[in-house]
Amino acid sequence: MTNSYHEATKHTYLSVRSGARQLEWSKMPKTFKIYPNSFAVKRLELDNKIDRFIYLIGGITAKKVYPGVEYYLRTVPSAGALYPVEIYFQARDVEGFKNGIYHFSPAENAVRLLHEIIDEEGVEFHLKDKRMIKGFLFLFSSVYFRSSWKYSSRAFRYALLDTGHVLGALEASCYLYEHAFFILYDFDKKILNEKFGFKDREFFLSGAKVGIPQKREAKFFKLNLPFVEPTETFEKNELIQESYIESLRLKNCKKEYRFPKFNFHKERFFETILNRRSIREFSKSPIKSEEFEYIYQTMIEPIPSDCDEKVKIYYIVNKVSGMKQGLYKNKELLKEGDFSQIARYLCLEQALGGDSAVTFFLTSNAKNYQSLYQKAGLIGQRCYLSSEYIQIGCSGIGAYYDDEVKNFLHSDDMVLYALSIGNNKERL
Repeated sequence: MTNSYHEATKHTYLSVRSGARQLEWSKMPKTFKIYPNSFAVKRLELDNKIDRFIYLIGGITAKKVYPGVEYYLRTVPSAGALYPVEIYFQARDVEGFKNGIYHFSPAENAVRLLHEIIDEEGVEFHLKDKRMIKGFLFLFSSVYFRSSWKYSSRAFRYALLDTGHVLGALEASCYLYEHAFFILYDFDKKILNEKFGFKDREFFLSGAKVGIPQKREAKFFKLNLPFVEPTETFEKNELIQESYIESLRLKNCKKEYRFPKFNFHKERFFETILNRRSIREFSKSPIKSEEFEYIYQTMIEPIPSDCDEKVKIYYIVNKVSGMKQGLYKNKELLKEGDFSQIARYLCLEQALGGDSAVTFFLTSNAKNYQSLYQKAGLIGQRCYLSSEYIQIGCSGIGAYYDDEVKNFLHSDDMVLYALSIGNNKERL
């Protein structure tokens, strides 16, 4: 089903030109879900290390105002700045937090206590490993209409990529504050969707353990949270709903227990997270080969999770000092030549694809659609942060001519994501 979904949402030269539609601005969804004041609120104090750890996973870093529209930028990029991801977590024996289940509310720079857990109650009951976690247990959901309002059925791809970006932000925050983490894809999302009162407006995609497993297992607990409108407006997308259900069951998952090894100075990396932006225009000047190597190595570090799928990284080198122009995979030059105009065309004729120093294409032929797509998003977040850290610009590109990219790569894989890096014109 997910393969058929992927096929059904491909971009072609014809579909891009014949499928254009006017946005209904009156139906534009709100990008913040706010629980009512009946749920206790705790403001995040950014001079507090634990509060700062949570804030960096998805907090607001800037505001942009255009005629009639306000955009709030966060620690993660999002297609169209629509931010379909909601962040929930359970805290157990965490200083400053009651034991309970919380919702992170970036609009309020706060968390709201949705349910206080008692004794051995806990979300862990719905995981494969039911041992109680001393620390945090995160759950990430998607409010897909925030994306489908603009991107129609292709929005499920963006919801998965955006959730991957949030997982990458969690990874970055764990690095800063020296927390071990383990990403979860294989758990009972369906029952948790019901317990959290999501109806058909929202659904869980992944989670993460950030804490220490205890000997005792969590017990069943009743949780019947009321439905809280996350968007104000809503239009159901049958293809997205069906694809979500069909991709829930994961098969033949391989666990990855290795942790990534990064080389970031922590104070500078903290500033990098706050200052990260998607750039709009490259200077067309070359980057250094060691700069490319630093970014690439960060992207390919292992990602600990319970369903690790292989994501391949192809890249077109346009302007890197000391590297031949051409198409590469795993540092191997597959074909030599100046493919900058082809890269531009493949990325729906966006200048970012051809003016970049390097344009990446992430692909996979794996079967577990939700986990492989979120992994691609996490790799994308690493690309953003490692690029920004060494003052190289980065922009994620979720729109490309799917089949023509595959033909150029000589690959039968699904194309998951494109990213371009290079010197930012504004910095020169």
